[in-house]
Amino acid sequence: MRYRLLGLLLLAPTAAIVLLPPLVSDRPNEPYPSSESRLKVLYQPFSYEPQEFDPAVSYSAGESIFLGHVYEPPFQYHYLKRPYVLEPLTCREVPEGQYFDAAGKPLPPDADPEQVARVTYEIRLKEGIRYHPHPCFAKKPDGTYAYHAVTDADVDGFRTPDDFPIKDTRELVAADYVHQIKRLCIPNLQKPCPILSTLEPYIDGMREYAAALQQELADIRARRERELGLAYIQETDELNRPIDFDLEKHPFPGVEVVDRHTFRIHLKKPYPQILYWMAMNFFAPIPWEATAFYRQAPLIRRNISLNRHPVGTGPFRAETLMRNRLISFVRNPDFREERYPDEGADDDRANGLLEAAGRRLPMLDKIVYFRERESTPTWIKFLQGYYDTSGVGTTNFDQSVKFAGELEAATVGDDLKEKGVRLRSSKGLSIHYYAFNMLDPVFGGYSENQRKLRHAIAIAMDTEELLQVFQNGMGVELQGLVPEGIFGHQGGPEGMNEHVFEWDAARGRPRRKSIEHARRLLAEAGYPGGVGRDGQPLVVHFDNTNTGGGADAYFRWLHRQFAKLGIAVVNRTTDPNSFNAKAEEGKVQMFAYGWLPDYPDPENYLFLLYGPNSLVQHYGPNPANYRNDEYDRLFRQMLTLPNSPERQRIIARMQKVFQQDLPWFSMRQQASLSLSHQWVKNGKINVMAWNTNKYLDLDAELRERYRKAENRP
Repeated sequence: MRYRLLGLLLLAPTAAIVLLPPLVSDRPNEPYPSSESRLKVLYQPFSYEPQEFDPAVSYSAGESIFLGHVYEPPFQYHYLKRPYVLEPLTCREVPEGQYFDAAGKPLPPDADPEQVARVTYEIRLKEGIRYHPHPCFAKKPDGTYAYHAVTDADVDGFRTPDDFPIKDTRELVAADYVHQIKRLCIPNLQKPCPILSTLEPYIDGMREYAAALQQELADIRARRERELGLAYIQETDELNRPIDFDLEKHPFPGVEVVDRHTFRIHLKKPYPQILYWMAMNFFAPIPWEATAFYRQAPLIRRNISLNRHPVGTGPFRAETLMRNRLISFVRNPDFREERYPDEGADDDRANGLLEAAGRRLPMLDKIVYFRERESTPTWIKFLQGYYDTSGVGTTNFDQSVKFAGELEAATVGDDLKEKGVRLRSSKGLSIHYYAFNMLDPVFGGYSENQRKLRHAIAIAMDTEELLQVFQNGMGVELQGLVPEGIFGHQGGPEGMNEHVFEWDAARGRPRRKSIEHARRLLAEAGYPGGVGRDGQPLVVHFDNTNTGGGADAYFRWLHRQFAKLGIAVVNRTTDPNSFNAKAEEGKVQMFAYGWLPDYPDPENYLFLLYGPNSLVQHYGPNPANYRNDEYDRLFRQMLTLPNSPERQRIIARMQKVFQQDLPWFSMRQQASLSLSHQWVKNGKINVMAWNTNKYLDLDAELRERYRKAENRP
């Protein structure tokens, strides 16, 4: 599965760009049409080809950057405030939970969780929000839908919804949110919803509703197989006869439409994190008209689907969706009134981030993304002014950043400063790590010898060198699962992994145990000198997606780490989508992964190793497929507690369980750096939000002057 960060692209900048695809231009050395030269068009790259545009299944950073333009869940994160706080997006306010006991008697919010039998959140929508024009809403003069019963002849030659001659819109209503929540349970989407296993224990009736749909699907398929006999081929049959679910058929008490603009979510027990989930695209509204439109066989055969063509209410609408080449969005002219914030963090006013206070959003006319694969030409295009922002990576770090060991003191390089380039930095909340598939018979498992094998490898891995050589020192090694800046992080000797490190009192920091100690552990695990009892050398298969410039140097470094123990490494490099497919089937052994949190709570890190979230078994966000009964029990205890000494104590114990089993190793917390040209206004790193382009502005005339000066024929 593709999570918020996919695989580990150690060597790539935040944004990797290669030469631009050819575009029609009437000016020499100019890659863009002259008609766009004075428009507020933001040009950006993307490297990962998105696969899922359906908000019920999409769960990766490489897809969220696009979905955030179109889809609008009820809540969003305040663009400027830190710490991160939720605020209304399509709703009037962020609701507080209403707590009830088993008899229906109201309880205070701080009631004993054991006494709480129901928690209700009531979401009241703003009125007048409208969908982007789409043929699913189009009606004939008699009031019936124009395109809900199309034939192959009707859509001959059609490729996208834009080919339909009539389009219409309608108001966003509460039923659209409830419809989408029910869609999370549909068993025959292109992939299962990745957070279903997380939500099922809390939303009342969700597990039973999903099971009812699963049984209905099985019954339909069994009946069709009986009817067709040997001629039955499931994939072919459902291509021509799509299975349609009546989402109102089965009871689902956890979601309720109150009136046209109000809906409720009922939980079986406290789960305050539900509000964070409702700021994600999983909870974006989907109108029933869209699902009725897209489930038609003639459209499915033409690959015209919700998974490729979103239907939303956001500040931008999709214009071009060529996933492997070009994706663009244009301003939604019918977007409701939303204003740039008039308050933020302490230093936002001094940094000019409140100069746009009160201005109507969005400010950009258009956003254009190009699919790119290499980093060096990327950097050249940024310097030429053909890209408005750039990530900071190995290729351009020395030229772009002056860094003396403290992130807060990092500044833009002198040459770039003269060009007006700005540097934005944030400590970041993302983590990167190596992991073993715990289902693997050699490197996985829970025996003492298997633990010793993983401990030995963790000792041999020189993470400090990894950070210095391949991340320019922009990160720190973590001892546990929770990064600095999130409640539950534990530093000092108390948080240290005593199986891999020892405390260096003189330096006040952990120090890796010796390689000799690692070799002893390896021998005790049954692999003295890296040779097994059968006389065969120990080999680890490293599944990865590293294909960028510098990948060879990285692989050589990785091989050296394992060579310290006499272990051979076999690289199994593939594209991201193939990697995800292998991980979903449990066919990976060792891999590198990353995680950018969905919300600022320790649960969103700790659930990555919760057993019921196994990727292979439940399509959940646990790609290591780790399962430990004590860890799982502590996780459930920690879930609903407020940030308190008790919650900290439980998290600390969970970390110790993890450190002993060590399904992950070489964990790093990485900084976020971004460069932008001087004509880009209002830029601020927000690692929680995916809809931030609506806050940006740019000076197209200043950009045009820069391009002419930098790109003389």
